[in-house]
Amino acid sequence: MTRKPSSLAAAIVLALATSPALAQEGAKTLDTLIVTGTRVSDRTVAESTAPIDIITPEALRSTGTTELATALSRAVPSLNFPRPAITDGTDAVRPAQLRGLSPDQVLVLVNGKRYHSTALINLNGSQGRGSSPVDLNTIPVAAIERVEVLRDGASAQYGSDAIAGVINIVLKGSDSGGSIAGTYGQYSAGDGEQWNLAADSGFKLGENGSLHLAAQGGHQDQTDRARPYTGAPGVTPYGRVVQRYGDPEVDAGAVSYNGEFSPAETITFYSFGTVSRREALSNGFFRAAGDARNIPEVYPDGFLPQIFNVSKDVAWVGGFKASTEGGLNIDISYNYGQNHLTFDVRNSLNRSLGTTITPVQTDFYAGALEVTQNVLNLDFNKQLDWGLAYPVTLAFGAEWRGEKFNESPGEPASYVNGGVIAPGASAPVPGAQVFAGFRPSDSGHFNRESYSAYASLEADLTEKFSAGLALRGEDYSDFGSTTSGKLSARYAFTDKVALRGTVSTGFRAPTLQQQYFQSTATNFIGGVPFEIATFRVNNPAAIALGAEPLKAEESENYSLGLVLQPIDDLYITIDAYRIDIDDRIALSENLNSPAVRDFLNDNGFVGVGGGRYFTNAIDTQTEGVDVVGTYNWSLSNSNLALTAGYNYNKTEVTRIADNPDSLVAIDPAAERFGRVELGRFTVGSPRDKFFLGGTWNLGNWAFNANATRYGKFTVLFGNNPDDTSRDQTFDPEWTLDLSASYTLGNWNFTLGGDNVFDSYPDEVIFANSNGGQLPYSSSSPNGFNGAYGYARIGYKW
Repeated sequence: MTRKPSSLAAAIVLALATSPALAQEGAKTLDTLIVTGTRVSDRTVAESTAPIDIITPEALRSTGTTELATALSRAVPSLNFPRPAITDGTDAVRPAQLRGLSPDQVLVLVNGKRYHSTALINLNGSQGRGSSPVDLNTIPVAAIERVEVLRDGASAQYGSDAIAGVINIVLKGSDSGGSIAGTYGQYSAGDGEQWNLAADSGFKLGENGSLHLAAQGGHQDQTDRARPYTGAPGVTPYGRVVQRYGDPEVDAGAVSYNGEFSPAETITFYSFGTVSRREALSNGFFRAAGDARNIPEVYPDGFLPQIFNVSKDVAWVGGFKASTEGGLNIDISYNYGQNHLTFDVRNSLNRSLGTTITPVQTDFYAGALEVTQNVLNLDFNKQLDWGLAYPVTLAFGAEWRGEKFNESPGEPASYVNGGVIAPGASAPVPGAQVFAGFRPSDSGHFNRESYSAYASLEADLTEKFSAGLALRGEDYSDFGSTTSGKLSARYAFTDKVALRGTVSTGFRAPTLQQQYFQSTATNFIGGVPFEIATFRVNNPAAIALGAEPLKAEESENYSLGLVLQPIDDLYITIDAYRIDIDDRIALSENLNSPAVRDFLNDNGFVGVGGGRYFTNAIDTQTEGVDVVGTYNWSLSNSNLALTAGYNYNKTEVTRIADNPDSLVAIDPAAERFGRVELGRFTVGSPRDKFFLGGTWNLGNWAFNANATRYGKFTVLFGNNPDDTSRDQTFDPEWTLDLSASYTLGNWNFTLGGDNVFDSYPDEVIFANSNGGQLPYSSSSPNGFNGAYGYARIGYKW
């Protein structure tokens, strides 16, 4: 396939402004010094050569959510955070998308330092399938001073993953003050009860130091929007609600610290870190009493298997900053991060064990995943006098990164093939149902190292014209080296109009999870359950099916934007972009044709109904536009802040590699990327998103209203292009969030509601509803829980 000419100009038509932050903070954020996307120490938001948003703590708390990822999705028009259900571990660790790209194509920093990814790899039918992104919800919202979202490619500045942009979470660091707040809420359907308690406080460390502590903990009951089974009459659960479909039950807690100490004027030691634990109980698909996978003596009415995940996360950074008499600034740091994720299966069976062992085992330990990141950074910058209007900032540095991935096996009963064939079946089905345990052959310890060096120049060449140039080279021990570059510029025609643009190349290294994860799990394909094996790319079975060693994705990013301030207190930015990604890493379709199944069963994979693996077989092109801005209207005795925001985004698949000869020999008709997977890339997330809101401050009162429109999206079923009967396009959905707050001294009282009109997405057609049980799509960008009411009490000092 050939690339199409850019159509960015058409996408800019009639977009209205807004800021992701609360508008009453708009004037302040324009003058906020930024640390993301620049090495200049005094660059502000308004002066940035690339689009960057400042998300304030007030914006993060403007709705009822206590999750960072959910709060960001409601504050950034180009961020998509759906709430999938019945997707194994993805229920517990949900991925977020920026500009419609993969969740792991956005780099997350904390205080400017690289944050580690989650151990989970998203394998089932959700947006972000095949990715291992950062789990944003491991960071307590109470610890956050602000979030800087750079909506531009930045691999030349930060290395791998920064194709879609950068999210930099800046932690609170003050040496005094603090707050404590309690939140309680529930959905109007009567479920999903939640409570959360959060606190932070700053302390002095002698005369020249500070320490800021934060903690957050809470509980969330599950939600359930499943309906009675109304499929084939005569089936045991007919007319009854036996499935559960919604958010998992969650218990979570996190603590953080951020401190520094300056023994002398020219040196500062710093350290910060987070520790979190989250337990999530999610649901699989119900097995009816007469299902061949059931043992009626154990579950006479059928059973609903569940997955219990425990995610333990720790991150720690320590370093020092110093400056020399010659004006050289030095920052040397060490960065450690680890995520450990366990899988337990409850209320289940290994059907292949039958009843040979009594009592029949129903709970299983299915294994664990763990990622570890070690990073050593050496960063230097210095201002140079080249005779220009302002000094030139030279920055250079080096980075070493060591990464590890461990996959640990479950207990034998969770994966073993006991040999018992159920009545009516042709072969035994091994492993704990809903999530078969990791086998010893799946497990392993894998690691790699990378070394990189970078240099950049940034300068205000004149009072109106600023520019930047960055170059970075990186070498990985497992797949080779890559080089990225970036050129950015900004020209201010007047104080009210400026033009900015960037051109850059980028890359994303394949994660160790994508290279080495391996497992077998139940997947429903067209409503039929299959045991699907995910093979690591060097597995002989994967090689026979066409797998090849993974290499890095490579990107080209182009952006062009206008910065407008036509009147006081009105700030608008319009940024169009195009992102071309070659050799994109993706998980193949589930290859489950009879020919593939026969091949797998004949080669030792008994009971396996298909296979899949990661591959660099596609190229994509993404085009879009972001429009952001704020307007603050001062009235005689109050203040009205109006906000709005818009993102348009379109992705096309521009190349699909031909099937390797080895796969053709097994199944000439096999499709590594069929309609279903390609549709997930091109139409599976909303084409656009718009929100309009206002905050009215009147004395001790503050009233908030925010309306959001999520654009249409499409879910495709089946890979036969001549049969589109199950395809469904979902109409745009509007939601309205309202809240009122009253401040009395140091106390603040809030009552609010999210989605107050109880808006739900379109219902899926019956053929896609699993016998009427699952009425909504997991790809819905706002979930499908309905209205949520909450109350919050806070105290500040």
